[in-house]
Amino acid sequence: MKKLTVYIFFLALFLISCGTSKSMRHQPEIAAYNNTIPIVKKQSDTIFYTGNNFLLKNKQHLWELYVEGDPLERGLAIGSLTDSLLKKQEHVFFDKINELIPSDFKKSLLRNFLKWYNRKLYLNVDNEFQTEIYGVSQYAPKDLNHIAPSFLRDLYLHGAHDIGHAVQDLAMVGCTSFAAWGNKSDDGSLILGRNFDFYAGDDFAKEKIVAFINPKEGYPFMMITWPGMIGACSGMNAEGLTVTINAGKSKIPLIAKTPISIVTREILQYAKTIDEAVAIAKKRKVFVSESIMVGSANDDKAVLIEIAPDNLGVFEAPDGNEIICSNHFQSDALKDNKRNLAQIKDSHSQYRFDRMTQLLNENQKITPQIAANILRNKEGIDNVPLGYGNEKAINQLLAHHGIVFKPAQRLVWVSANPYQLGEFVCYDLNTIFKNKKENTAAIVSLENSAMNIPPDPFLKTEAYQNYIQFRIEDKKMDSFLAKKSDLPSNQYLDYYQSLNPDYWVVYYKAGLYFYQNKKYNLAEEQFGKALTKEVTSRVEREKISSYLKKAKRKL
Repeated sequence: MKKLTVYIFFLALFLISCGTSKSMRHQPEIAAYNNTIPIVKKQSDTIFYTGNNFLLKNKQHLWELYVEGDPLERGLAIGSLTDSLLKKQEHVFFDKINELIPSDFKKSLLRNFLKWYNRKLYLNVDNEFQTEIYGVSQYAPKDLNHIAPSFLRDLYLHGAHDIGHAVQDLAMVGCTSFAAWGNKSDDGSLILGRNFDFYAGDDFAKEKIVAFINPKEGYPFMMITWPGMIGACSGMNAEGLTVTINAGKSKIPLIAKTPISIVTREILQYAKTIDEAVAIAKKRKVFVSESIMVGSANDDKAVLIEIAPDNLGVFEAPDGNEIICSNHFQSDALKDNKRNLAQIKDSHSQYRFDRMTQLLNENQKITPQIAANILRNKEGIDNVPLGYGNEKAINQLLAHHGIVFKPAQRLVWVSANPYQLGEFVCYDLNTIFKNKKENTAAIVSLENSAMNIPPDPFLKTEAYQNYIQFRIEDKKMDSFLAKKSDLPSNQYLDYYQSLNPDYWVVYYKAGLYFYQNKKYNLAEEQFGKALTKEVTSRVEREKISSYLKKAKRKL
């Protein structure tokens, strides 16, 4: 499932870079903005600055970025400061495309379709955000211009999540999030937590950026991002309004419109209440279905804005003090949609929803530490072992980041690598945006280290080391199956399975190996073992059962 989704995602990344002749010539209107080229200076090998803008790597290996100004100033500052990171990130994307899709024929098969498909995407992104992307794109790698001009390439990359989602009707993101307030929070104020389980290869999350944006218009805000990305997946503004996104089941649209991360970026920059966030969402035309969890210090609650190409619903907490989101809809407007009902039936979304409900019930008063513990939870319902990496888990051990918000206090905690297991680094927006750096002052990390949440003790266990080795051996196992080659030794399968013994995948792949080699009695045994584990979804369980029946028939 993950491999197929990654394939579709990177295929989309390549294909959406090719627009019609008119769109390929498009440029934003930038005349009204400051086009002064920044001069970047170094304070050290990991601290760079231009004017009041700076980029540094903190001791947890998170990049911290601060930029201010009009859209073009911001874009040029982001691009100049993250120059080498941006070039590296784009090459990671497009090198992965060539790895996953080596056939020129397969790449060209959908190219003409998606040229037409993306022909009007730029018409659905406000000039402000296009201009910011344009500024960033001036530092994009020029050796990729044969794919598309830098600006349009970077603009269309902002729709990669949406396109990958839409083209195959798959969600690349199996995220889980929650909000609690009133008698569910330790101090009565709103607290939110989420995992952004976006997987695009191991290299993708290596250069996480905690960005602090102080725009000329709108509210200052922070968000977690990566080089080249100005859209918002998780963030909070200085008014104490938060946004996070969770993919929903979506039909394949006929044309690309506004990328969801641009919608949430607009909300983050221009909304201070839930009503204002809903108003922004209503005026934008999206092309995939998504849940946007919005938390608000001014409203002292959170809601879900559930948005689809043809509908929008707002879901409020049924009991008034907590709300949970996975990857299906709950509002009256969308909950009975046939695709949503299929999502609940066929995917792991409902399982994660039920597990999150259970964890919140077990922790009556949610604190930031408890929120981090919940986001790090690897067990299934009633603490059943799932095996590490199971998509039924709240913590699937592939998250780009975990994040915790306390909006009334303007506090946010961001996970350091790996996944959401590293230290959760605390940032206080009250001090960051009120205490502007003087040009002469030494640049230091913006974190409030006294309030950091320690790393997960799991990192120091043998089980974690085994999981890291499992990831390596699992890729080897995929290669053996794809090439139908012999295993390195008679003991290899025992070793492979010992690294992650509760995970159904290790028995399923062993069954496939024996099935390929016509050892049907051994295949039957392994498929049977796989079915005793917590299989990710109904579809996967039916696939294993089908192989089991075929193996029995061949005995």
